[in-house]
Amino acid sequence: MKRIVSILLLAVVTFTVNAQEKDPTLLIIGGKDVKLSEFNAIFNKNNSNNKATDESIQEYLDLYVKFKLKVREAEELGYDTLPKFISELKGYRKQLAQPYLTDKEVTESLIKEAYDRMKEDIRASHILITLEEGAIPSDTLAAYNKALQARKKILSGQDFAEVAKAFSNDPSAQKNGGDLGYFSALHMVYPFETAAYTTKVGDVSMPIKTRFGYHIIKVVDRRPARGTIKAAHIMVKADRKLTGDAAAEKKQKIDEIYEKLTKDEQDFATLAKQFSDDKGSARRGGELKEFNAGKMVAEFEDAAFGLAKDDDFSKPIQTDFGWHIIKRLELKELDSYENLYNVIKAKVSRDSRSNKSKEALLKKIKEDNGFVENLRERNDFYKLLTKEDYIKGDFKASATSKYNKLMFGLYAKDGDKVEYTQTEFASYLENIKYKSGKRSKDVNMKAEINRLYNQILENKAIEFKNSRLSKTNEEFRLLMNEYRDGILLFDLTDEKVWSKAVKDTSGLESFYQENKTKYMWKERVEATIYVCNDESIAKTVSKILKKKAKKGYSNEDILKMVNTDSQLSLKIEEGKYSKGDNEDVDKAIWKKEATSTLKKDKSVIIIEIKNVLVAEPKQLKEIKGLITSDYQNHLEQEWVKELKGKYEVVVDTKVLKLVK
Repeated sequence: MKRIVSILLLAVVTFTVNAQEKDPTLLIIGGKDVKLSEFNAIFNKNNSNNKATDESIQEYLDLYVKFKLKVREAEELGYDTLPKFISELKGYRKQLAQPYLTDKEVTESLIKEAYDRMKEDIRASHILITLEEGAIPSDTLAAYNKALQARKKILSGQDFAEVAKAFSNDPSAQKNGGDLGYFSALHMVYPFETAAYTTKVGDVSMPIKTRFGYHIIKVVDRRPARGTIKAAHIMVKADRKLTGDAAAEKKQKIDEIYEKLTKDEQDFATLAKQFSDDKGSARRGGELKEFNAGKMVAEFEDAAFGLAKDDDFSKPIQTDFGWHIIKRLELKELDSYENLYNVIKAKVSRDSRSNKSKEALLKKIKEDNGFVENLRERNDFYKLLTKEDYIKGDFKASATSKYNKLMFGLYAKDGDKVEYTQTEFASYLENIKYKSGKRSKDVNMKAEINRLYNQILENKAIEFKNSRLSKTNEEFRLLMNEYRDGILLFDLTDEKVWSKAVKDTSGLESFYQENKTKYMWKERVEATIYVCNDESIAKTVSKILKKKAKKGYSNEDILKMVNTDSQLSLKIEEGKYSKGDNEDVDKAIWKKEATSTLKKDKSVIIIEIKNVLVAEPKQLKEIKGLITSDYQNHLEQEWVKELKGKYEVVVDTKVLKLVK
């Protein structure tokens, strides 16, 4: 979906229109009308934070015309009839329809409930007695009684962990005694979460049923949510499997860095840039993206949240990634409900709690569409479908041909309707397969028939509402139109611009040759930078460098010779540098084979200039991505020029003045 949204800057999110209002044509593109209401809604959505001006309206109109020209071309070429397009649009429709197939009021309450629960972390242990979904009553009762038995033992004083090891079907219980650690809302299935958040600390819940089976839950602790932390770290990569000298070398390095922080009181960010093996964060002085509970490995998270105040840093701690020293930069409480709303809403829609919203929706569909139900016709199947035929799959719809009465119906005020008969239900029963893993003969047929009937009723009702969305909801109809145009635009633009630029190597080469003076390297140097911990190390390095060419020393050789007592004595970097790329190289003498020595804090930096590179065009292979992007822009401009010549664009300037 991201690719459509990224192209479709013009997407409609909210729009209502009164059918009785005059809706003049604003544009005619290739013989097709574009109404004022369509453009007005799209313009206001994308210009919502700014006051409309003649200039902004004209700029947006130009953008919109280019967009519609491409869509018009796709239609002319028949892209909207291709099976690929039809299938893709169908897939997007399924996703887009989901928010309209829930009860908004219930959904809002579930989002608020989740947010309120996120204010606390729960630590709990559990015992799981597994049970298949759709299990027969006898199996369900057996699992429930086993869970009660485990609970009784705990309440009588037996250790929860020992009971968990004896009873729980969760394999991890043998190691952790059922301890799940701390968790927050939306981390567990909804019934489990609800039980955990509504059970007091120290109490043991009654058996709670989820899709996994029955759980006994003991709440061990609850604490205020840790919030979100911004931290920095210095990392020395080290596999836990390292042993002997290799492991000792890594530990020595992190300890030496820690000593520089504590005894020498050196700057954390400077040391991170100089020594951290996490290159991504090292460039930012070790700074990481902010995170909350559960986002980092436990050791790292506990150490970070365990720091008392901003600017405190930890002792070296070990994780599976290596050794870390962590500095707390900022700790923020749980973000506001408004800021987290969309994130929580997305999670709720994928969670089992969304069933509550579906139940409320079903009730509303019935109320809005004259629902009629004849339960007596459902009950006929209590005697028509035997347990044996159902289990074996031997039921034949033909044997019930005289049973053809209406079971339920939905009747919209505009005349649309859906009806479901006994004949259809019999056909469904003939084709359905009994899904119990044990193929038990103890299935409760009345309960099973009721379950199947209710399932069909729910599906048919939601399908009915879904099929009418474009008719009953203007917002959805326009959104679908925009996605339709977006898919057409994407496929044709990919052919004409994006993929073409990648595949057209000769065209790309010609474009580069015509424009290469726009892509110039400034004067650069090839340099090697030796960062020495102190003057004594610098003297040693200087002596080695005098012998380097003759002896053929590599950087690795030099590091081994110098870093005998400390892994921090010498650090070596090399590369090509323009002015501004490296402040130390900027201060060096830019002459071939020149050597410069700089003092920086307590360190000494030796810079060797291998070569001075004059200003020159960048080679195509060096800027392939940038050139390809610029070539795509060129192709698009040429394509739009061609489309403007092919399709007449008529703008009603009087109607344009009505845009607001």
